Amino acid sequence: MLLTYVYLLIAITAEVIATTSLKATEGFTRLVPTLVTLAGYGISFFFLSLVLRVLPTGIAYAIWTGVGIVLVSVVSWLWLKQSLDLPAIIGLGLILAGVVTVTLFSSSVQH
Repeated sequence: MLLTYVYLLIAITAEVIATTSLKATEGFTRLVPTLVTLAGYGISFFFLSLVLRVLPTGIAYAIWTGVGIVLVSVVSWLWLKQSLDLPAIIGLGLILAGVVTVTLFSSSVQH
């Protein structure tokens, strides 16, 4: 089960890198950011497919997207200097709380 979460962490990290790089592609007109984006999504989907061997699709997707949303928002705030107002921060906190609740307490997740 630990390996499943390592794969999920790799999938999330690759997705965050890909999504963060997407802006720099400028509509897929810049080669290097485009290659980073495509490679990141490819790696992310590959490792997510490995996670789906163990975790139910809905649970894996909820964790993958939830953590991804929070991390992309934090990276965008720190690196791209995009602002987050109080409602955005509260919403991101709720997403994170949902991911923690599903991961720790759902009987759908085998511990």
